[in-house]
Amino acid sequence: MAQTPQPRPVFGLDVFGLDDRMRLFGYVTADNRLAYLWVLRAFDAARANYHVLMDTSDVAAALAGLHEAHDDCPDPGDLELPRLLDALVEWGVLDRGQDGTRATTLAEYRNRHSVYQFTEAGFRAHRAVESVLSATMDDATLSRLVFADLLADLAALASANAAGDAEEVYRKLNRLDRALADIAERAARFYHMLGDLSRTNDSSPETFLAHKDALLAHLRDFHDELQRYTPRLREAVHAVEDTGLERMIEAAAAADERIFRTSAERVADWQRRWDGLRSWLAPPGSDQLSEADRLADATISAIGDVLALLRRVTESRRGGVSRESQLRHLAAWFTAVGSQDAAHALFDATFGLGGPRHVSVAHSDPEAIPTRQSWWDAPAVELSRTLVEAGRAPGQGNGRPARVERSPESRARLRQDQLARERRSAAAAAGLVDLALGEQPLDEAQTAVLLRLLDIALAARVSGRAGVPLAAAAYGIRLTLTPAAGRFVAVPAAGGTLYLDGFALSVETAGHTVARERELVGV
Repeated sequence: MAQTPQPRPVFGLDVFGLDDRMRLFGYVTADNRLAYLWVLRAFDAARANYHVLMDTSDVAAALAGLHEAHDDCPDPGDLELPRLLDALVEWGVLDRGQDGTRATTLAEYRNRHSVYQFTEAGFRAHRAVESVLSATMDDATLSRLVFADLLADLAALASANAAGDAEEVYRKLNRLDRALADIAERAARFYHMLGDLSRTNDSSPETFLAHKDALLAHLRDFHDELQRYTPRLREAVHAVEDTGLERMIEAAAAADERIFRTSAERVADWQRRWDGLRSWLAPPGSDQLSEADRLADATISAIGDVLALLRRVTESRRGGVSRESQLRHLAAWFTAVGSQDAAHALFDATFGLGGPRHVSVAHSDPEAIPTRQSWWDAPAVELSRTLVEAGRAPGQGNGRPARVERSPESRARLRQDQLARERRSAAAAAGLVDLALGEQPLDEAQTAVLLRLLDIALAARVSGRAGVPLAAAAYGIRLTLTPAAGRFVAVPAAGGTLYLDGFALSVETAGHTVARERELVGV
């Protein structure tokens, strides 16, 4: 009979539930949040000097030193330190204990002398707040030098795994995991910074113009290094796995010193880390994009966004008109209007947020039109010309509203022309399937269909996937471009010859589009 697994003991950080962990940040939104912040900074400074336990007098002395060095630090004489410390204990940021040895009088000994220190969760919460407060634009950079270190660590990992050195395997895997996490975090911060820069360039274009050259050079260098190292890193990952993946995971788990994890949990954790590393550098399928490929695509898109932003900023500065100047003029107009009605009229004219009143117009005889009937099949509602053009309902006493001019004959003629073009294209496409491309010339309709399909197929190309076939389907046929080095195809067409270098061209019937074409032809 299988034994029920015993629950693991809960202590340390596991004691803090979700609600408790969220309450750790309660001091950030409190009324006296700056005082709480500097009190915790006093504890942080003392912890850096290996002074963990602090009483109220120690906190006051530390705050006095910070007050002399920083102008925005409050004077400890103006603070109610016991109340602040009690609140931080209530939130779980600090832990309170009693130390009778610190008492200097009998009364203090009888009252039990309180000492405070960071809880582990409270210290992590404080460091998280400090990381947000100290974040600058300089932190959002892409590290291009890390790829050489990744390649060297992968080579060393393969050698250590082949030699059976468990401790070296653990060190290299741990270092690779931290390096990839750093790359992902830096990339996320960098591209978020670019988004913030594009949204705030109208208020401070000088900041963008001052750093545009360095920004573009940084993106270009990072992309070049990424493209150069991506295939080498993929080969290095495969070389590591060839030395024995299971043995490597077990060796790393055996050398792992996390004593509160079971052996099975450590093995599962290192397997998860290696799977993440592999998805970053060498996905299992050749048709799957790695995270490195996606990072390269994001870098190319970022370069295009920066160039577009540069063009927009340059044009606005040359013409003297920007979003900032437009909003300033608009604000001046709103300030200068003489009445509230005029302000509402200006608002409607500027933003065009008036309600579409014609949507609520009903049929003159609602009982004649079933409510379950679709608006697509129901007859059109007669609308007033003033309602359509000016948004005003027809006035009282003016008779029936003017009819909206409709031309069913023109609509029917345009529909017939559209169907005729679809029939010609479908017939030309059917001729392409039976025609030997490259041997017989194409007429104008067949040339138009072929160019349309080539345009769709070539537009679907993805950067970094040169060996993947390209395909496009329309008009009941499917065109496929298969990369073939040294292949040269010449297709005689209307108005000239179409040359395809490096591709093999084939056209076949596409069953999933035939039904649609027959539907169009039969309408």
